[in-house]
Amino acid sequence: MQVGMIGLGRMGANMVRRLMRGGHQCVVFDKDPEQIHRLTAEGAVGTGSLDDLISRLTPPRAVWVMVPAGDATEAIVEAIAQRLEVDDILIDGGNSYFKDDVRRAEALRARGLHYVDVGTSGGTWGLDRGYCLMIGGHRSVVMRLDPIFKTLAPGRGDVERTKGRDRMDGTAEEGYLYCGPAGAGHFVKMIHNGIEYGLMQAYAEGFDIFRHANSKRLSENMRYDLNLADIAEAWRRGSVVGSWLLDLTAAALTENPDLSNFTGSVQDSGEGRWTVMAAVEEGVPAEVLSASLYTRFRSRQDHTFAEKVLSAMRYQFGGHVEKADR
Repeated sequence: MQVGMIGLGRMGANMVRRLMRGGHQCVVFDKDPEQIHRLTAEGAVGTGSLDDLISRLTPPRAVWVMVPAGDATEAIVEAIAQRLEVDDILIDGGNSYFKDDVRRAEALRARGLHYVDVGTSGGTWGLDRGYCLMIGGHRSVVMRLDPIFKTLAPGRGDVERTKGRDRMDGTAEEGYLYCGPAGAGHFVKMIHNGIEYGLMQAYAEGFDIFRHANSKRLSENMRYDLNLADIAEAWRRGSVVGSWLLDLTAAALTENPDLSNFTGSVQDSGEGRWTVMAAVEEGVPAEVLSASLYTRFRSRQDHTFAEKVLSAMRYQFGGHVEKADR
């Protein structure tokens, strides 16, 4: 299948590579010419402008936008929509706010265009591991794009099958899921990231307690000089708290036990805030997720080892580099 990809950053570029591995033709564009040249050398069709990209796609077109959520996405969606024709599909694979998806889908529908929102999880490791995809839009339009989603997704792999799944249909076991109409994909991804905040915070606080287990505040016979990297490594094998986030924590602690390459200033990309806002609108208690979000706010003023663990995990799974305190 042919697809246009706009935005060749940490995730977009590797998504193009995975699609090409699966036999798809990718027509690419990025504001950085070097990114275009790099992927062109690997087999993609490089373009020098949005007009050039659209002209190289065969109708009905599928254009995937992979840029940071916010004003950048809004501008690029409008710019592309002006160039598309009836029955073309515009896909937003970034971390847009689901309410923006609903609005954009309605606006594009009036022009005869289709809008699909795809919550994409996998970070910089997705090229080889695959990407977990949470998809919103009109079901029939999403089905047209199934070959793309199937290629990007991890597939069943060697994950043990959930008991009873053999009696159920769908693509969830493949690592991609149709969630519902416009906005549903990004809504599910939003909550996914909110949960991620909470999981990361739990690991971070636990390892911070380990870090201070040898504190002079404690009785001498109750002090423990613990090897954090070894604890994380042991927990990876058989523990009920094992996870990919723990794998990444173990890697970070093995590389640098003191995490001295991190300050502990932890950014939030928006989804955590939106998750808490959704909880407020629905009247649903979300104490852990709210607390983890506020901890990130505090981390930009006063850093602890727990925040260094959070920063290390963000760098490990997504290549997120700490930003200067505001």
